[in-house]
Amino acid sequence: MLTAADMGGCKPRHIFEILLLNLGTPVSKTRLIEILWGAHATDGAVATLESYVSGIRRAIQPGHTKTGPLRTANSGYVLDPHLVDLDLANFHQLVRAAGQSAPAEAHALLLRALELSAEPLLGFELVADWAEEARTRQAAERVAAQIFAAETAALLDKPDAAIQFAQAAVRSEPLNERAWTVLVAGYEQAGLPVEGLAAYDRCRRLFDRDLGCAPGPALRAAHLRFLRQRAEGNSELSEVLAALLYLGERLQGPKCTQLGAPDSRRLQENAGRVLDSFLQRVRAAV
Repeated sequence: MLTAADMGGCKPRHIFEILLLNLGTPVSKTRLIEILWGAHATDGAVATLESYVSGIRRAIQPGHTKTGPLRTANSGYVLDPHLVDLDLANFHQLVRAAGQSAPAEAHALLLRALELSAEPLLGFELVADWAEEARTRQAAERVAAQIFAAETAALLDKPDAAIQFAQAAVRSEPLNERAWTVLVAGYEQAGLPVEGLAAYDRCRRLFDRDLGCAPGPALRAAHLRFLRQRAEGNSELSEVLAALLYLGERLQGPKCTQLGAPDSRRLQENAGRVLDSFLQRVRAAV
């Protein structure tokens, strides 16, 4: 394993890492200098950069400095993807292949991709802005792959796996609505209404607190199905539920389907009577 000392210091290692992040795409000398030195670059930055690259070549392709993976291209440098085996590149390739595959094959490909991306990208580069940007981008790509894996698991009738992947995605991105949708759907597929209702409630509270909005239609529809399941076999509870849902929709504002004013007033009065009667019985029982 090559260390910074093998390549001549931290700056050469950073150059190599930046080229790996852009595997197969040339990075100009101007761009490398901007990333590595920014406003502190001196007139000798180009010569220093070229010296560092020479040291990298000697370290990674001894005896083949002109025929190895590190090439000069377009006033900059590029690593030949055919000569470099990189987990990050393999992750992207597996996810792309999954997107073009049937659910069973896609799920297997995504499992391999997620295994490759288990460790934080460039976890030892804690202060470099370019490394943090790359980590953030990779973390988002990993969450998208977890959600994709959960969706394929659901299609394969594997709700436990779907729940596991969706939970991981929610932990990483608590405001990702797609992740919450897959999680709640997984609980529904698994026949776990209590867990599904609890997940929806957590999602609703987070969205209200941090985004000032309610979950989208798919989540609300799943929530309604859970509530109806809980109310089945209890006609009184079903009536109360219907009233609450109606009043809740009225509080959330106008919907696409508009009722005439008399119909709207009548439904609201009926809902109010149902709730009032139910609350009176509850108070009497207490």
